[in-house]
Amino acid sequence: MRRFTLSLSLALLMLLGLAPSSFSTRAQEATPAATPSASGETVSLNDADIYYEVIGEGDPVVLVHGGLGSGRSFVNQIPALVDAGYQLIVIDSRGHGHSSHGPDPLSYELMASDVLGVMDHLGIDKADLVGWSDGAIIGLELGINHPERLNKVVAYGANYTPEGFSESTPTPEFEAFIGPFFEQMAADYEQTSPTPGGFEDLFTELGELSKVAPNFSEDQLRSITVPFLILDGAEEELIAADQPTRMAELIPGAELILMPGVGHFAPVQQPEEFNRIVLEFLASSAGGATPTP
Repeated sequence: MRRFTLSLSLALLMLLGLAPSSFSTRAQEATPAATPSASGETVSLNDADIYYEVIGEGDPVVLVHGGLGSGRSFVNQIPALVDAGYQLIVIDSRGHGHSSHGPDPLSYELMASDVLGVMDHLGIDKADLVGWSDGAIIGLELGINHPERLNKVVAYGANYTPEGFSESTPTPEFEAFIGPFFEQMAADYEQTSPTPGGFEDLFTELGELSKVAPNFSEDQLRSITVPFLILDGAEEELIAADQPTRMAELIPGAELILMPGVGHFAPVQQPEEFNRIVLEFLASSAGGATPTP
């Protein structure tokens, strides 16, 4: 997700012999340039067309993906949440998936505003939010500045300062996973984007954003009144270990769960356990999910 737009991530990709341009080229060769038909809708917000899908019936849950991804990133979560009786609002962030970029540079404030705009468009006053990576940071942004619009937030794989990154050495297992995963994101971009061929530019733009954001103060985190689950993998490859623990200490009443045996990509690598934890938190009165031993 977003982490592969960071300087560390770029170095990691180069170490593995990977580069965004090579993925973009291979994706264009392997997939049609035309955007395939989609089942969602778009709404014009802040000079961009933001794509969303509404799936299921019940209490609303907004799903917000990470950088370079799209709503497709939650393919392993959508059936479980719908079966549990939730209505999902699955958004492609601006410049990602089916959504256009717009004239303004990407920022978490702007992408959070897009989430609120989709909710307004659908007549949703409050919702739960499940965010992964950049989506989790958007959840933090909304929790700080628009708590009245949120019921609960699950924030998976977030950092709250630009310095919050890990310098861990990639394991052979991680190397085997990340190449195909990253290549699939590039292929998905080519299939869905209104501007195919722009994957490398998006990669570069997010890399620049990561140098300055997010940059929430500890006082801002202390001000959050929304129930938060800070969720991450105990073997997080790309986030410093103190980031989730410190966020959970600072956000009043926040819960912390570190999933064993997985890092930044639990929604893909451990979807059943990830879904169980999320559903338990959303259904509980105070958010009392615990990892399975």
